[in-house]
This record gives sequence, C-alpha cells and structure tokens, in this order.
Amino acid sequence: MTSPSVTPIQSGSLFARPLLAAVLAMTLAGGPGSPAFAQEPQQPPPAPPAKTTAAPIPVSLGSAKHNFTRAPRPFPNLIAPYRAIKIEETSVANSPRVEQLVHEGKLELSLQDAVELALENSVDIAVQRYYPWIADVGILKASSGSSGYGTPGAAIAASSASLNPFAFTITSYDPLLTSSVFFDDRKTPINNPFISGTGTSATAASIVSHTATYNTQYSQYFPTGTSMSVTYDNTRSSNSAAANFFNPAVQSSIFVSFSQNLLSGFGLTVNRRNILIAKNNRKIADLAFAQQAITTTTNTITAYWELVYARANVKVQEQAVAVSEKLYNDNKKQLEIGTMAPLDVTRAEAQLATDRQNLIVAQTVQLQDEQTLKNAITRNPLDPRLVNVEIIPTDKPSTPEQIEAPSFEEALREAYTKRPDLLEQEYNLKNAGIDVKATHNALLPTATLSAQYGTVGLSGNSLIKGTSKLISSEVPIVDASGNPVSVNGTPIFEPAFSTPTTGTSQSGFGDAMSSVFHNNNPDYAVGVSITIPIRNRSLQADNQRSMLVQRQLETQMQQLKNAALLDVRNTYIALEQDRARVEAASKARELQQQTFEAEQKKYQLGASTVYQVILTQRDFVTAQGTELRALADLVEARANYERAVGRTLEVNRVTIADAKTGEVERETLIPGTLHGQVVGTEKLFSDADQK
Repeated sequence: MTSPSVTPIQSGSLFARPLLAAVLAMTLAGGPGSPAFAQEPQQPPPAPPAKTTAAPIPVSLGSAKHNFTRAPRPFPNLIAPYRAIKIEETSVANSPRVEQLVHEGKLELSLQDAVELALENSVDIAVQRYYPWIADVGILKASSGSSGYGTPGAAIAASSASLNPFAFTITSYDPLLTSSVFFDDRKTPINNPFISGTGTSATAASIVSHTATYNTQYSQYFPTGTSMSVTYDNTRSSNSAAANFFNPAVQSSIFVSFSQNLLSGFGLTVNRRNILIAKNNRKIADLAFAQQAITTTTNTITAYWELVYARANVKVQEQAVAVSEKLYNDNKKQLEIGTMAPLDVTRAEAQLATDRQNLIVAQTVQLQDEQTLKNAITRNPLDPRLVNVEIIPTDKPSTPEQIEAPSFEEALREAYTKRPDLLEQEYNLKNAGIDVKATHNALLPTATLSAQYGTVGLSGNSLIKGTSKLISSEVPIVDASGNPVSVNGTPIFEPAFSTPTTGTSQSGFGDAMSSVFHNNNPDYAVGVSITIPIRNRSLQADNQRSMLVQRQLETQMQQLKNAALLDVRNTYIALEQDRARVEAASKARELQQQTFEAEQKKYQLGASTVYQVILTQRDFVTAQGTELRALADLVEARANYERAVGRTLEVNRVTIADAKTGEVERETLIPGTLHGQVVGTEKLFSDADQK
C-alpha cells in the first residue's frame, strides 16, 4: 500500500501550525504573564525614617511666623498693639522635592513619596491650614471679652447668652484707659449781679471765666462678673466774680468704683463661656485639618493604585494586540497560499480590531489617571518643568497582610475613638453644654452690688485780709418820717467796716492733691440694684433654643455614629471580599494560563484550530486583567478601611497629635505643623519660649 502524496500546499500548512504555535507561546510567555503582580515576590514595606532632634524652634518649614492667640505686646514697643501684623502670601510653587524625583523626563514615584508630596503640595490642605489659625484668632478675640469666630465643623461659634442685659457695664477684659483734656473760655452776661457775686452794678454785668479740665479713667471687666473703674479728675477754673473763695481754683478728685453681678452674670464659667467655646472650636479646626489630611492621603493612595493598574492594563492590551496582529498576519499568508479559509482570517481581523479598541481605551484611562495623580501631588500641575513629565509608579500591588480587626465590633469601637468627624461632634456637644449653662444663668434677674469711694481736694489763690476799720458808709440814719437824725446838730450815718487786702495766698495742684490723699473730703457710697424683667420672654427664647440645639447635636451624634457604622461595615466587608477576589482571580489566571498552554500544544499537534487558540488567548488576557483589577481594588479597599476606622494618618506615618515640646522629632509630612500641631498655637509658642 503506497502512502498518499503530500502536495506543497499541505506541506506548508503542516509547517505553519507548529510555527504559529511557537510564536504565540513565546509572545504570551514573555508578555501577558509579566504584569501579573501576584506572581512577583512581595516587597517589604519601607523602613520608617530615623528620628532626628532639631533645636527648639517656634515654627516648622517656615509656614507660620505668628502666634495668632496673642496680640503684639506693648512693652517695650508701646505702639505695637496699634499696628497691623503682616501675613505672608501663600506660595503657589511646587515643593522642591517634586523636581528632585524627576530623572530624564520621568517621575519615579513610590507610594510613600506620593503621599508625602500630596501632603506638601495639596491645595486643599493649604486652604484647610488657615482654619486652625483663624480659630487661634477666635481665641484672641474671645480673650478680650467678645465673641470668637466660627470654623467649619463647629456648630456653635459663640454663646447666645445675653448676660446682664439691663446693666450698663463695660464687658471688655482688655483694660480701657480714657484720657480727656478740655479747655473752656467764655463770657457770660449776668442779669442779677448781686446773686452772681459781681456787686450792685446798675448796668448789666458779665462774668469772664476760664476752665481747664484734665480727666483720666481706667476701667476693666473681669471674668468673675466684676467691673472696676478708677477716675482721676482735675479742674482749674477762674472767673471775674468776687464771691469765690479761691480764684483761680484747683479741684482734684479720685473715685474708685466696683460693681459685682450677684445673679445673672455671676461665675467664672459663665463669663468665660466664649473663651471655652473658642478653645473647643480650635480643637475642632485641628480635627477638620486631620480629616482633610486623611481625605487627601486616601485619595492619593487611590489615584496611585489606579495609575498602577492603568499602566499594567495598557501592557496587557499591547501584548494582546501584538498576538492578534501576529495571528492575523500569519492567517493572511495562509489564506494567500490557500491553506486557510477566509472566515478564519475575518475572525482574526475582528479580534485584532477589538484588541486595538481596548488598547486605546486603556491608554486613555492611563493618561487620565496620570493627570489625576499629578494634580494630587503638585500645587501647580501646569509648571513647565512637570507638565509633560511621565509618572512611573515604583510600587506594585500585592495582597496586604491582615489588617482588619478581629471582629466588626472591635473595628467599630476603634472608629468611634479615632474618626475626626465623631471627635468634632463631641466638642460641639461640649460647646452646647456651655451655652445651655450660660443661657440658664442669663434667665436670672439682674442684681448688682456697687460700691464707690472717692476723695476730693480744693485749693487755689485767695486774698489775705488785714484788720477791719470802722468807717462811715455815708448813708444817713433817718427817723420814722424819713428825716435824718442828728446829734448835737451833726447828722448820724450808718456804720461800715473796711478790710484792706494785705496780700494773696498762693496754693494750687499740690495742695489740692494733699487734701485728696489726706482724705479731708471723703465720699463713700454702696448700693444694690435689682432689675426683674416681667415674663422674660427674650431670655427664655435664648435658653430654650440652646437646649434644642443641644438635643439636635446629640441626635446628630447618633446620626454620625450610624453613618460611621455603615462606613466601617461596608469597608470591612469590601476588604474581606476583595482579598477573596484576589485569591480567586489569581487561581483563575493560573487555570487560564494552563488552558492556553494546553490549547497551544493541541494546536501544534493539529488537534485544535486558530479560533480556539484565539478564544483561550482572550480568556487568558481577560483573567490577567481581572487579577490586576482585583489587586488594585484590594489595596484601595485597604486604604478605605483605614480611613473608615481613622487609621490613615498613623499607617502612613503622619502625626497630628498635640505637641508636648518645641522640638521637631523628624521632618513632619504636613507643612506648617510641629509634631503634627498646626503652627501658631499658644501651646507651641509657650513651650518654645520656656526652652
């Protein structure tokens, strides 16, 4: 029996199959398998930076130069409190470290680098940083006895209590010094010269007077509900009237007045209510700043892993296009020599078109994700030195270690103690309690105990009189008929006395003050005034509103807890499921790889078709993409879980705890902070000054 002859066409077909299988095997073995990051050894996490100790300084990274809780001191510069301070303009330039990481037009970036750059350059953080400083200014404002300022997240900017609404007192804790100088020079016409002391002139007279007044008053209100004033008055006056004992005359007086609230407005806590609220609002501003840092960090981590996935997906799609293009070209050659049906070529061409479309979509997503990450880590993405720079992520996603709490209940307890939004609400409740207490005190009647002590001194120039002499007034004494009475023929006149002036006694300001300090003319006064508003509707409204706000905030706290519970539950479940997804996707990718390799061997032996190879190759690429997506979702789910329980900052080595000393243990990741505390707080400067 003779063997059948083999035509040249059949010979070419037998040779093409193993050749095509070999090409597919080499392409896929060196290509799609490489982006499967789960096959790579897990990289150890970067070691934490070594701690260094720097000299005590009041600011970190030069972001703030002022302690906004304190006003400029009047000593030794007396005009300092009356001059405005200068606030530096915000820089819009990127931090130098961004350019330091650029090499040959590429920005090689680790995840930790991305987080640090985002915290350094985030415009959102730059905006949020001002709120703690504004809250510091609110403390300064409240320390003067006024109301503080609000801050985002603070439900109560200042107390609504109206203490002592019927008492006319100064409520400023800042001492008030008032000084006035007054000069008066006038000529006053007199209708009755006898009463005015100008004599018995038959014509209309006038008095010419000169008055100079020098008054000074010191007043202050204290957190105990006490007000005090000290008044020191001095007046020098002179006139043309002859009836004054002293002309010119100097009068000096010192009066000290006190008043104490006995009912409404009594107590330190009530009078310091706005200071306490302002300090709590400062803590709320810190927590809001921490929340912004958490949000920025989480968004940056998500953007980083999305870019990692997008770049890996582009490589997978490029390799799929390369395989499809090779298969299509080989099929065309076989069609030309007549060893393949046109339908197989059409199938290969359709697969190539689909893969090219997928590649374009993947490249578009990569460009978008790269721009998203670039916006996150730069303050000015349009910087000519960075606008065309390609970002190369150096970290690869891998299955993280178990970070979930042993139970959902424990995760929820951790969230309740760490989440900034819940801690903010706790301070809002404290402020509400302060306001309720203050408005309850304001319901009381106004009762004021007042006391005054004063002393007055008077002196001036007076005439020195000599011995009086009897003289005739030249007014005759008349009888009942009006006839002059004579003695021995001599008329009798009414007697008069003449007192000559021998000099002038000089006395002035020193004598008046001597009289003041010797308490020659004391003035004592004490009294109690009570004002009782009938019905008291206005203050009742304030008190009832404050209690309603308190109950509303308590309800909102439960609302926030419920939202936190849902957030923790969802992220907890998502993290567990994504970890299971990665395991399943990795197993599916391995099985698809084995299926593809088996299909290649069958094709080499002639037991399979090109269409089957395409299908298994497509399934293998899809499995790789699914594994990549599952890995990216897993690391993003981890970041979201850390955000939900409030771990984000500690996991990424970012600290926003209050500073205990003025030393910088290490370079903080957030500019404008020292030991994580926003620079500009009283605690920070007081610690630095004590060093």
